[in-house]
Amino acid sequence: MLKGIHHTAIICSDYARSKAFYVDLLGLEIVSEHYRDARQSWKLDLALPDGSQIELFSFPDAPPRPSYPEAQGLRHLAFAVESVEAAALWLNEQGIATEPVRIDELTGKAFTFFSDPDGLPLELYESQ
Repeated sequence: MLKGIHHTAIICSDYARSKAFYVDLLGLEIVSEHYRDARQSWKLDLALPDGSQIELFSFPDAPPRPSYPEAQGLRHLAFAVESVEAAALWLNEQGIATEPVRIDELTGKAFTFFSDPDGLPLELYESQ
């Protein structure tokens, strides 16, 4: 029945800052962008190379997401990359802090975490 993940929705606090992060820094492709007057909200559809998407929303006065201590619900968003070390180094060169690269003891794959402008936990995970 389920064929894959179509999109992940993210609500940001500063639309321009988050749009720059996901489009200019991470290189996601803009599919569509709409301002919805009735909601005072932007909706930006972004595509990744595998066809999955991120919907980036802005809503006035949205409460911050609790991250620490970790709350119930979705934990993080993970991006597949060929080389975690190379991707983390590139992010560091752009001024984005990453955790030390670790090896998943169950899969043997490298991974690390970083955060978007609102502190949303993002992961880089080795795809090979």
